[in-house]
Amino acid sequence: MKRVLVTAAMVASIATGAMAQEIGATIARFDDNFLTVMRNGMVEHAQGLDGVSLQVEDATDDISKQIDQVKNFVASGVDAIIVNIVDTSAGAAVSAAAGNTPLVYVNREPDNVNELPATQAFVASNEIESGTLEAFQICRNLRAAGKAGGAKGYLMNGQLSNQAAVQRSKDVHDVIGMDMCNFMTLIDEQTANWSRDEAQDLMTNWLSAGEDFDFVIANNDEMAIGAIQAMKAAGIDMAAVEVGGVDATQDALVAMQAGELDVTVFQDAFGQGRGSVDTALAIAAGDDVDQKVYIPFKLVTPDNISDFIDKN
Repeated sequence: MKRVLVTAAMVASIATGAMAQEIGATIARFDDNFLTVMRNGMVEHAQGLDGVSLQVEDATDDISKQIDQVKNFVASGVDAIIVNIVDTSAGAAVSAAAGNTPLVYVNREPDNVNELPATQAFVASNEIESGTLEAFQICRNLRAAGKAGGAKGYLMNGQLSNQAAVQRSKDVHDVIGMDMCNFMTLIDEQTANWSRDEAQDLMTNWLSAGEDFDFVIANNDEMAIGAIQAMKAAGIDMAAVEVGGVDATQDALVAMQAGELDVTVFQDAFGQGRGSVDTALAIAAGDDVDQKVYIPFKLVTPDNISDFIDKN
């Protein structure tokens, strides 16, 4: 695997070279709070670099449209492309569409991540950490609440075409399989497609069954918030239910401060966006890069929430 430390001096040298650097970026969807922060990280960082221009397109959750956007970027002669992939199982098609144009996948891990050519790389966080940190903290909270004799709950999955959703849900199952946490039982798990509205509808359906439960674990904060909204509408005491999400969005932190969300996991969306620009510029300059750049996840609870306010 090729490696290089992408320093500020290197990026400045790249950006102030004899020719301007043009980057095309395609984002899975603009109407997503986390991806908006990531996109802002790209845009603000590129604006601060002399000679760098960034064009960002919305793929509107359509992989065919996204592949066409990549092809259009290549045809227009951009120096590098950044892709927040719609469908992580379509990595080979996206990589092929880029041809020899440098390409950086950001946030969502394509299925061909271990076969990327030298001109391509992946910048994100290791999803094995995210769901594990979330589920294990929920387990600890339940034990502290005296529920180690048995606790039941629900799992909300993100889009099942997305590697992050699959991995985060696997993490939850792995934690529940541990001796320390095997008192936890899932009543049901279904997808709510990362959506607050879909999660609210799903939680409402689960509540209609009238079954007692102790926790709700969601693959992201938007779904956790949707579940909370449904529970509050049903008059459920949020202090009696453990709720977890991932991303530590500002809305999630507000919910945590209100005593509604118990656990989230900080994923540095802004840092991923910034890192994808730096990596794209380094590849375009012909420098060796680390083809997997991981930015650590961090557990967020009411005890340390002050460390994360305004980070996303």
